[in-house]
Amino acid sequence: MKIIATNIGKPTTITWNGKEEKTGIYKYPTHSPIFLGESDVLNDTVIDRKHHGGENKACYLFSSEAYSYWKPLYPNLNWNWGMFGENLTVEGLNEAKIRIGDIYKLGTAVVQISQPREPCYKLGIRFKSSRVIKQFINHGYPGTYVKVIQKGEVKTGDNFILQKQSPNELTIKNFYKLLFDKEKNKDILKLAIQNEALPQYKRDKLKKYLL
Repeated sequence: MKIIATNIGKPTTITWNGKEEKTGIYKYPTHSPIFLGESDVLNDTVIDRKHHGGENKACYLFSSEAYSYWKPLYPNLNWNWGMFGENLTVEGLNEAKIRIGDIYKLGTAVVQISQPREPCYKLGIRFKSSRVIKQFINHGYPGTYVKVIQKGEVKTGDNFILQKQSPNELTIKNFYKLLFDKEKNKDILKLAIQNEALPQYKRDKLKKYLL
């Protein structure tokens, strides 16, 4: 896996339900390295810190290959890397293979796969259509957030190198499907609850489905 683009955003004012608010989802390639901190990317914009940024969402990664799926659906958009709000666009990122808890070397940083991205209305604003939210869920390839274990710098061309694979076989794709399935797969559910790399509050929420 390789870094194709490093992306950051500036505060952008949008109108939602008749009210103005700011968002950091409008990210664009920087053409320079970015620094991964413990809770966010240096010089990036994180407005809603209840749902973005923090220990388990310090940096968001998305697959460059996924763009070929989305571009035909929204041909009139001004396409560039960072369209999904990702800080790092990664070639070869496969959510069906990456496990929650995997540890990777990334430039001079070390990160741990923490959880998939769950889309909110701001993705619909970026795509100029609320349809994209349901499409994003149904497609099943949401990219991934990472926890930063060792702070460091990442630049375009850096490799995404597996350092330690999680013994827990829960993949990003399987967990993402589990989140939205009405009928929860019990085996996947158990893997999720037992996976210590997942935020505790998410694991606790899932326990009710085993009752």
